[in-house]
Amino acid sequence: MDHLVNINLKINGEDYNLNVKPNTLLLDLIRDEIGLTGTKRGCDTGECGACTVLIDGIAVNSCLLLAAEVDGKSITTIEGLSKDGQLDPLQETFIEEGAVQCGFCTPGMILSAKALLDKNPDPTEEEIKIAIAGNLCRCTGYKKIIQAISSAVIKMRRRK
Repeated sequence: MDHLVNINLKINGEDYNLNVKPNTLLLDLIRDEIGLTGTKRGCDTGECGACTVLIDGIAVNSCLLLAAEVDGKSITTIEGLSKDGQLDPLQETFIEEGAVQCGFCTPGMILSAKALLDKNPDPTEEEIKIAIAGNLCRCTGYKKIIQAISSAVIKMRRRK
């Protein structure tokens, strides 16, 4: 009989009380147990950023954390950014600026940018580059991604 660990967490605003194996990765909990597949499995070593989620507003690689380590925390996945059917400005600008090619890196890229913009609503291009440095994209060359994040800043200013 496997020993299970009880954890309580909030994912995209919804409360969960779960029993998980001690070695369950947060990535596996999100994808396999909760069914939120926007969080992608990439390198499994924390190098690519495809599995990025926000934990209490901080961008982290979910492939490097055990689910038990996030007991009591609030997690946001890409699915949690849209509200009432309305995309987050970052999601909108990624589409508008053509910053999405294959889309595999996009959820992690957007969540890394979200963590930045929540802390710094008017970042420089250099700050944007630093914020997404842990997210690898093999399609776009980053120019459109950086432009999309910059455009989101402008869009968010207009909405205020």
